[in-house]
Amino acid sequence: MGVVSYEFEVTSPIAPARLFKAFVLEAAKVWPTAAPHAVKSVELEGDASPGSIVKITFVEGLPYQYMKHQIGGHDENNFSYSYSMIEGGPLGDKLEKISYENQFVAAADGGSICKSSIKYYTIGDYVITEDEIKALIKGSEVVYKAIEAYLLANPDACN
Repeated sequence: MGVVSYEFEVTSPIAPARLFKAFVLEAAKVWPTAAPHAVKSVELEGDASPGSIVKITFVEGLPYQYMKHQIGGHDENNFSYSYSMIEGGPLGDKLEKISYENQFVAAADGGSICKSSIKYYTIGDYVITEDEIKALIKGSEVVYKAIEAYLLANPDACN
């Protein structure tokens, strides 16, 4: 098993508190509403404490049926959260898990910068390439941008 780390940032015109609420605290409601073309449902298995499982089910026709995330934790004061993808999605037979640490920080223009640190845990001798990592990130950006557009179109959501 190997571990490959990757870091990236995404800017948004949405304030950190609203993004945190949409992505973490109200994900079960917001994701299927904001991205109905991709997300069928988001279900919590547990009480949202570290170790609880979040199952995201995708609509038919997408490459993945579902994925499960294990919550690492979240900090509402610092707008940060961590989790590991432990089942489904792009894991297949080459990745054991993918661990994420994300934080929304205030940008000078009133928006946010989402800072992400990702670790890919590979199985056996498999080596994940930077192109594969960028493709995985690009796939998740579809939902990210849909949620951002939803928040822009609905200024009262996630306040």
